[in-house]
Amino acid sequence: MIPFSPPRIDQKIIDEVTDTLKSGWITTGPKTKLFEKKLTAYCGHKSTLCVSSATAGLELILRWFGVGEGDEVILPAYTYSATANVIVHCGATPVFADVNSTDFNINVAEIERLITKKTKVIMPVDFAGLPCDYQEINELVRAVDIKKYFCPKTTIQKQLGRILILSDAAHSLGAEYYGMKTGSLTDISVFSFHAVKNLTTAEGGAIALNLPPPFDNLEIYKYLNMFSLHGQSKDALAKSQAGNWRYDIVEAGYKANMTDISASFGLVELARYEQDTLIKRQAIFEQYTNAFSGNSLFQVPIYQTEAKKSSWHVYALRINSISETQRDAIISKIFEQQVSVNVHFIPLPMLSFYRKLGYEILDYPTTYNNFSQEISLPVYYNLSHSGIEKVIVAVKNAVKEVVG
Repeated sequence: MIPFSPPRIDQKIIDEVTDTLKSGWITTGPKTKLFEKKLTAYCGHKSTLCVSSATAGLELILRWFGVGEGDEVILPAYTYSATANVIVHCGATPVFADVNSTDFNINVAEIERLITKKTKVIMPVDFAGLPCDYQEINELVRAVDIKKYFCPKTTIQKQLGRILILSDAAHSLGAEYYGMKTGSLTDISVFSFHAVKNLTTAEGGAIALNLPPPFDNLEIYKYLNMFSLHGQSKDALAKSQAGNWRYDIVEAGYKANMTDISASFGLVELARYEQDTLIKRQAIFEQYTNAFSGNSLFQVPIYQTEAKKSSWHVYALRINSISETQRDAIISKIFEQQVSVNVHFIPLPMLSFYRKLGYEILDYPTTYNNFSQEISLPVYYNLSHSGIEKVIVAVKNAVKEVVG
């Protein structure tokens, strides 16, 4: 059976984790701090805080910015539930926008249409690893006629003076937009290092701070470091220094820190990410595209343009002019041939929790059309050329059997 996306666990990972275990420092410590510095250098933003998950990172930022009851946050209808759940956790209202038919990313015209005086944050999602249209989004929130809608409620909101852009970059570490890496493209971005991501730390994430003046991103890092560890004034690494045991609880914070065990994965993976992992994933994408291009049954994904370069995370193949039922039947036929595939994602307005809140998928026609025809193909480091060929044959056989 060809799996969908197993993590790359090799001897380098094992050795680094073993070194951490032998060091006796397994929670947040020197390796986590080193990983943060290396991520900052790689992506080119201003400061990085590693956390226990991308979900935790998104919620920490919403709470730092003061998002709460009566506020609205705009996000795509086509994303994983975590993007919206954190908004609900804060007591705010998710406002779903439809997406582009071309690349699955949030439609900027839809964002503009949905902005109200309640809008505090826009959360673009870099679907499959392709960056959103950040130039247009950044310009939108800075436009005079849009800024007049902004009604700040906190000191931080007043300091920014406009809607915050919080990028859900869970898929897009290493992606580029006009030559700049994700993380440096807007105010704040949050990465995921979950087991199925290009770069994994088993579980984990990172907040990439890139706020403009007069914000001090290092000071915000220090605050978030405290906020992510119970509101404690010193983390374990600081307290381990001689005579530095005394601490204070500054506020009722959260428990969302990354461990050095997780950072051990990250340090190894980041060192080989650009010149090994991304090259391998790009080659897989190109082999799929060569196989499915030129056939009117298939719509291959956009993963590179003049302005954008993907992180090659999800290969989102679409089967043209099929129904959701046919798509599901095709997936079943692919599995029968010992090939695992997936779907990214079930749109949020189709999920029970959000349906009960009154959201209807009929209000997001492009989102539904993209979803109903999408099949995510396996992409992982150890997928061989022959394995890719097996996937291609399985998909083509399944489509022929179901569609004819």
